[in-house]
Amino acid sequence: MGSAVVWFRRDFRFQDHQALSEALSYCKQHDSNLLFVFHLNRHFLNEADTGMRHQYFMETVLDFKARCRKLGTDLLFIEGEPVKAFQQLLDKHDDINAVFFNADEAAYGKERDEKVRKWLEDKDIQVNTYQDAYIHGPDEVLKKDGSVYKVFSPYYKSWKQKRKDGIRKLSFKELEKYARKAGAVSEEAESEMKKLAKGSENMDWEIGEKAARSQLKKFIEEELDSYPSGRNIPSKKGTSLMSRYLKTGTISPRTVYAAIAQADAKEESKEAYIRELAFRDFYQMLYAHYPETKEQEFIKDYRELEWNRDERLLKAWIDGKTGYPIVDAGMRQLKKEGWMHNRLRMITASFLTKDLLLDWRMGEKYFASALVDYDPGSNVGGWQWAASVGTDAVPYFRIFNPVTQSKRFDPDGEYIKKYVEELSEVKSPRIHEPWKMTEEEQNEASCVIGKNYPEPIVDHQEQRKKAIALFKNEQ
Repeated sequence: MGSAVVWFRRDFRFQDHQALSEALSYCKQHDSNLLFVFHLNRHFLNEADTGMRHQYFMETVLDFKARCRKLGTDLLFIEGEPVKAFQQLLDKHDDINAVFFNADEAAYGKERDEKVRKWLEDKDIQVNTYQDAYIHGPDEVLKKDGSVYKVFSPYYKSWKQKRKDGIRKLSFKELEKYARKAGAVSEEAESEMKKLAKGSENMDWEIGEKAARSQLKKFIEEELDSYPSGRNIPSKKGTSLMSRYLKTGTISPRTVYAAIAQADAKEESKEAYIRELAFRDFYQMLYAHYPETKEQEFIKDYRELEWNRDERLLKAWIDGKTGYPIVDAGMRQLKKEGWMHNRLRMITASFLTKDLLLDWRMGEKYFASALVDYDPGSNVGGWQWAASVGTDAVPYFRIFNPVTQSKRFDPDGEYIKKYVEELSEVKSPRIHEPWKMTEEEQNEASCVIGKNYPEPIVDHQEQRKKAIALFKNEQ
């Protein structure tokens, strides 16, 4: 008989869960019990700044634990160094004969998985792993010679031609039959989880599998048709808002893909969204094959660039006090909500690297701590794209003008006014360049530049010249 374990990590759902589906089949075949486990990872906790990202993640774990209990089972917590943590589990449950989990494909996660796999197999415990977090894993879409695509367009062409896996539906009756009620393994881990989740009640995000499916349905019904244009307007809810659910695995990427592909919507709109799912896979593929890019530029010629590391400028950027309204609005949204519109991610990243000339790694590190939807591959890829040091990146001489971006994507200043309250009474077009207001206009808007709202900390045109010179010196 014995027991089979499903190790949950970033996949807190029941439906279309490859490891869970296979584990349930195993239990039916071997008449085994089913145990659910979560490992509280000390590597994860020891990162410099946990921020909202970890609060949201921990709250998601606790929400899933509550769902497990409603089914008559539980999500057991183990903690500490991975192998020692699994030894804790085996000490409490010595009848475990199989472990199932959806594997990590890059960096620390991959190393941890291989270490745990070897240790379990040395104890004659069967280990079964699956690629579940992406539509196509890092080794599924490669060139004919087996090498990695470094440009998105040919990658996407190949990605589209690949067969997409179907959705695995779970029977809750079967799950309740085999899922085993078991006592706590580490009460200390559960207590730690609750501490880390503290503060998440301030976040205006719904959590869990039901919320993920509800949001996907709402997006398809209300926003998908206008997605190609609507996704660029930060004041509108034109994006899917699915990134945080994909990050925590409360919905599978296959479920999202299938729902979009089958939606009654314009083909060009569906194509535009599916392309973004492919971008997610593309950046993960690059990160899995080149994990060093978290700390090192992909383009070798740019590894010696003399970036600025002025902490004063970094703080102004983080606090949303640069004097450029569209940049400040984006950064304040991130600090307040743990999320930022994708158009603003590009604008703020470009501003940090091309206007402030700060090291892109400083921005990547801050986003990593602040974003509830933080995905290493996408974050690193996005930052290297903005800094013009990554593969298939924006050319270094194409530099976002924050004022032009503001006028184009937030013409009435609706988004700016929501997050930069000092400018709430400033009219368009002055809201995009408040430093150009006359004294009379400043008084009318109750916003004195240099007092109520900062003057621009840099001159964009001057910094643009410096950015181009910085790159030219390395060629």
